Amino acid sequence: VQLQASGGGLVQPGGSLRLSCVYSGSFSSFNVMGWYRQAPGKQRELVARIASNGGTNYADSMKGRVTIARDNAKKTVFLQMNSLKPEDTALYYCNIVDVVRQINYWGQGIQVTVSS
Repeated sequence: VQLQASGGGLVQPGGSLRLSCVYSGSFSSFNVMGWYRQAPGKQRELVARIASNGGTNYADSMKGRVTIARDNAKKTVFLQMNSLKPEDTALYYCNIVDVVRQINYWGQGIQVTVSS
């Protein structure tokens, strides 16, 4: 399974970004797709995730500002981020959990920088 993330970059505070992660390969239809982030000197943390049944979870710090979505036909998971703050600056990683096999797949980190 391979994941290729895109859409990061530099944005001003209050701005928006849409991250995309295209995946390929085979994994269980029972899965969870998500986005995590890791800021310098901090641990990797959940931003949002969406299960194969459509259920979603969002980090408290991001609720109301982000939306996760998946398009199974396009094999893509999206993260729309609005009202970005400097503290949202981090490397963002897409992730797929094969629930049946209990395997985690990670994409490469992409940089999101929120700065004026």
